[in-house]
Amino acid sequence: MYRHQTTVTKRQISQLLDFPFIDERANLVFIGPPGVGKTHLAIGIGQEAVEAGYKVLFITALALVEKLELAEIKGELKKQITTLQKFDLLIIDELGYLPMNRQARYNLFQLVNALYEYRSVIITTNKDFTAWGEFFADDNVAVPIVDRLIHHSHVFMLGGESYRLKHKREG
Repeated sequence: MYRHQTTVTKRQISQLLDFPFIDERANLVFIGPPGVGKTHLAIGIGQEAVEAGYKVLFITALALVEKLELAEIKGELKKQITTLQKFDLLIIDELGYLPMNRQARYNLFQLVNALYEYRSVIITTNKDFTAWGEFFADDNVAVPIVDRLIHHSHVFMLGGESYRLKHKREG
């Protein structure tokens, strides 16, 4: 789960696998460039959480935004958020890879606000918090989302060489 990642230790990941962060309703944020193992770590932690009896949902940020937008169009945003609140852990992959329109930002804020101090979230992103205003295209929305996500969180800055690019050169 972590052997290709040089900036996170086996000990750090092992401590997460007792799931105190889920029990404390805290979040994990993996920040780093593409190919350094953010998604791999999130999926591994999610699989271990499922095996430990937690309800987990893995979803890309794009799919989540589309799901929330569709629910909002149907007048069922609150119902969709309630459904998402039933998971102990929500893993949102690739947040920040694509910009969001105004309604998507609003819907995501509603979800993050509903989950805040109630459920745990793992975020994978290629953007540092200071750049979140870029993909939210509105600091007025980015600041409260970041504030709620990092209030009770463990942030991991991942570095190193892209796993995919390294193997492409070796192959």
